[in-house]
Amino acid sequence: MAASAGVTCLMRAQFIFLLPGYRLAEVGRWLLFVLMLGLASLAGAVETEALVVHGFGTLGAVRTTSDQVEFVRDLSQASGAGRQWRSDVDSLLGLQANWRLNDDLEWVIQGVSHHRYDGAFRPELSWAFVKYEPRPNLQMRAGRLGTEFFMLADSRQVGYSFLTVRPVGDFFWYLPFSSIHGGDVAMTVPLGEDLLRGKLFYGQAQGRLPLGSALWEIDGSPMGGGYLEYQTAFWQLRASYANIRFNHDLPFAAMLGSPLPAAVEQHLAMSGKRSDYYSLGAVYDRGPWQVQVMLNLIDQQSQAFQSSMGGYVLAGYRIDSVTPFAGLSRVYSKRRTDTMNSLLVGRLMADTHADQTTFILGMRWDVARHLALKAQLDAIRGDEDSILPYRNDPATGRWSGRMNVFSVSMDFLF
Repeated sequence: MAASAGVTCLMRAQFIFLLPGYRLAEVGRWLLFVLMLGLASLAGAVETEALVVHGFGTLGAVRTTSDQVEFVRDLSQASGAGRQWRSDVDSLLGLQANWRLNDDLEWVIQGVSHHRYDGAFRPELSWAFVKYEPRPNLQMRAGRLGTEFFMLADSRQVGYSFLTVRPVGDFFWYLPFSSIHGGDVAMTVPLGEDLLRGKLFYGQAQGRLPLGSALWEIDGSPMGGGYLEYQTAFWQLRASYANIRFNHDLPFAAMLGSPLPAAVEQHLAMSGKRSDYYSLGAVYDRGPWQVQVMLNLIDQQSQAFQSSMGGYVLAGYRIDSVTPFAGLSRVYSKRRTDTMNSLLVGRLMADTHADQTTFILGMRWDVARHLALKAQLDAIRGDEDSILPYRNDPATGRWSGRMNVFSVSMDFLF
């Protein structure tokens, strides 16, 4: 089985050549990585059968009805889709290896190639941690971990695990932090036939965020938080809290082409300021029905960003192998008062405003085991000042606020 997995990894790697933006060196990195995992999988099958290698991927295409702004999957992408079809917004490939040393100890490594902040598809190490389970209900991890600010956030790159083509933007756009260096501890307590689960985590953020032609460094910014989850036969309920304290200011000089006055930089400082993330989530899964309801509140201490509220409701009904789905999402950020009475400050503060509603309609077809085709329409209806989630917005900071997004994808596991 492990040898077959290694061969399958090599076959699936050919999908890389369908993704735009790849250079020969990047393809070489991926093929080398896949080959190493495949050989390791084969060796594990012969010696201990303790190593399991598997992967996931998405081949997607998206276009919009607007040429005023570009639609992105999340804020980690510097460019996105307009009126022309683009396949790099949602397309990605991931590989994961689990090596169980004994009953209590396991190593996990995951690499993902997706549309990055620099427009390339260079593979990134998203997970690399050791997991220790001294008891069946207690789990501790340390290393590079995925972020779990919101419910379902830890698997948001695995398109196959979602009903929709991508995680709902109005809710997940504000989570460009994909990994941390740190640790977490989780405990599960049985309550009759139900389960109560809790987790605490702490670490330092990894990554960069594109802001116009500049990059904002978030590496080394401390993160912490946790969640409490209650699970029944058909319901999964979660309350979460997390925060990040930024170590670096925004690159205003690179963004604007010239330094800002010292008073303005101090007024809009991010260094030492914290963002707090609160969320509630509920998932119902019984028979043909699947329903999700999510809410979040993001409190920004810095004057540079606006605090926001977001949420969505999504419902799907499975008919044989086809699941039609529909949903509604909403995001709104509270405008800040420009106490400096500066046109420049007002403009910079307005760039973080969001006020829109999205109507979601789509269909998922599970063609075969671990293979799903999806088609989706997102009808975005917002205020003309709602520009935060988009790229290449007009110089005036305004657009019509109305846009339809058409998406198709093929999600697979192997």
